[in-house]
Amino acid sequence: MASIKDVAAHAGVSVATVSRTLNGHPSVSPGARTRVLAAVEALEYRPNAVARSLRTDQTHTLGLVISDVLNPYFTSLARAVEEEARALGYSVIIGNADERPELQDHHIRTLLDRRIDGLLVSPADGRSPLTLEAVRSPTPVVLVDRWLPGLDVPVVRADGRVAVHDLVAHLHGLGHRRLAIITGPASTTTGSERVSAFRSGLSAFGLPLPEAYIGQGDFQAESGRRAMERFLALPEPPGAVFAADNLMALGALDAIRAHGLRVPEDIALAAFDDIPWFVHTDPPLTAIAQPTDELGRAAVRALIARIEGRPARSVTLPARLVVRRSCGEPAPPAGPEPLTGPAMPAVPAGPVSESGGTQPHGTAGPDPRSTP
Repeated sequence: MASIKDVAAHAGVSVATVSRTLNGHPSVSPGARTRVLAAVEALEYRPNAVARSLRTDQTHTLGLVISDVLNPYFTSLARAVEEEARALGYSVIIGNADERPELQDHHIRTLLDRRIDGLLVSPADGRSPLTLEAVRSPTPVVLVDRWLPGLDVPVVRADGRVAVHDLVAHLHGLGHRRLAIITGPASTTTGSERVSAFRSGLSAFGLPLPEAYIGQGDFQAESGRRAMERFLALPEPPGAVFAADNLMALGALDAIRAHGLRVPEDIALAAFDDIPWFVHTDPPLTAIAQPTDELGRAAVRALIARIEGRPARSVTLPARLVVRRSCGEPAPPAGPEPLTGPAMPAVPAGPVSESGGTQPHGTAGPDPRSTP
């Protein structure tokens, strides 16, 4: 591998001139710049990033610790982060916490030891001492998706409370009255927020949430399967289940099928975190979609602002309800039978859902402004 000295010798200039050329310094003459760049190309010279970071105290590298790389939501988030960082001249090192606080701490420690310029974290557990230490360290930190209450650190996240209320209204409008939830870990802000929003939505319609209709999950498919098994074993199973995460929804769907039941004929199912797979399930799943790409890009911009000493504010973007067929189809509007003549085509009475059906006026459904 060619060194900077080799480039200087090949171009017939000093090492300092090579350095100034590569850093775009205006003091280099056009002739010297041309010779240096030709030497760089001929020798296939690549600057030593480690040596440069020691001189500038910057690595142009960001760290990203996500909760679960197997979750399609976090995979999409990581891709958006990497694309935005690359566009702004940064590389990204990703650590997968696998929803385990101790593994999260391992990745945070490793990334800080590698002298990253900034850190993005989606906390698997807000009680982790090392996460709190990282937030208070000199390294700029931005939290994404999940947050740590009471800390003065920028957070980039989606607010799903309105979308959860829309989901409850949609289920109520379809005639469902026995609604259950598979929750995420209470130690995560997303887990607690989603169950709180679900309770609030039920309360708005005067519906209870019995303890038996609360299934504790951990954002993993197996926990969704176990919770659904318990629901189906009840003397009076719920008529509709809301899984507060996409993987738990897939586990719940497996349990329903294992019992020989049908969605939505026997039980309705909806999920938080829409993913591309849901349009291919049978039936396609109703889900709450987060603006994943925008969240990832906004998180990178906020982190780089902090790295460059500029103010960075928290960003909250709305989630939206995507209606498909897994909760049932709305009943056709009642009307008088035509006396004579051929049947007339029905006129849609409301916004069109993703499945191609309609939501009648006066019944619950997604806000037309949030329908895809």
